[in-house]
Amino acid sequence: MSYGGHFDPDSKNKRITELENEMLDGNFWNDKEHSESVVSELNNLKSIINSVSQVKKEISDALELIEMLKIESNDDVKKELEDSITNLENEVSSLEINLLLSGEYDKCDSIIDIHPGAGGTESCDWASMLYRMYTRWCEKHNYKIEVVDYQDGEEAGIKSVSMIVHGNNSYGYLKNEKGVHRLIRISPFDSNKRRHTSFASVDVTPIYENSDFSINPNDIRIDIYRASGHGGQGVNTTDSAIRITHIPTKIVVTCQNERSQIRNKETAMNVLKNKLYKLELEKREKELNSIKGDNMEINFGSQIRTYTLHPYSLVKDHRTNTEVSDPAKVLDGDIDSFISANLKKNVK
Repeated sequence: MSYGGHFDPDSKNKRITELENEMLDGNFWNDKEHSESVVSELNNLKSIINSVSQVKKEISDALELIEMLKIESNDDVKKELEDSITNLENEVSSLEINLLLSGEYDKCDSIIDIHPGAGGTESCDWASMLYRMYTRWCEKHNYKIEVVDYQDGEEAGIKSVSMIVHGNNSYGYLKNEKGVHRLIRISPFDSNKRRHTSFASVDVTPIYENSDFSINPNDIRIDIYRASGHGGQGVNTTDSAIRITHIPTKIVVTCQNERSQIRNKETAMNVLKNKLYKLELEKREKELNSIKGDNMEINFGSQIRTYTLHPYSLVKDHRTNTEVSDPAKVLDGDIDSFISANLKKNVK
């Protein structure tokens, strides 16, 4: 019996051998960025192969249980078979999602930017809730978070946050979160306990590997200022924060997470470089395919997902109609069902 198909274990085993041979090179660890990328890809491929092997074994075991039931009906065997089928469904679904992450940049690290929409304190608080949601999701998936910039709201929540998410397929998963997110709830800031609707935008950019994109120094303005908000006493008492404005596109990137002005500048330039490169790729794609851009205003009618806490409890993704009736669980980082549904929807 063949279990290859779309999982294509032969090509994956061949690639594993190539990567392992590359690691034997005496100079392999000299390039830290490349070596980490190779190790990450190798671990991911081995994980897929192990999962496929496990599925093969469980299918064989299930077939044996079916043969046993043909000979003699047994409730214990039936229960074991039902459990085995449930496990198989979950494992195959997980493998399917992994295989859907085949885009050119899916395996890359990603940059997440969260900005509140109009609405003052309400929207700033909603942006901070989303920030916590993605932080919890990253923790559950063992992704490392590097907060580049964090600006507190005037009364509550955040004005904006930018963070880099390190980990295999980070962009492949999180690109599905790009868009406007809407919250409906009884406001904790309204003494009359009225229902409010808040909006916040989430933008996701891949960390492009080996791109030769360059920035004209004459196109940027660099401002240096004292850090505020998160970062610790040492960070907040030195003029080390960097703000870089790309004048032609009006893209602004700030970084204040390090004491070193030089380090903050390097990080900010890298983030800006990736944002501009993404903009260039989107421009090329639009020109080649006559595709309208997907930039959306942060207001009603443009949301990808609505989180309703009152008068009922429901989170609904408007792209796939996926619904979850436990918003608290979603806001604690359980967003995989939405990500999976959107990945499957976008398969061409």
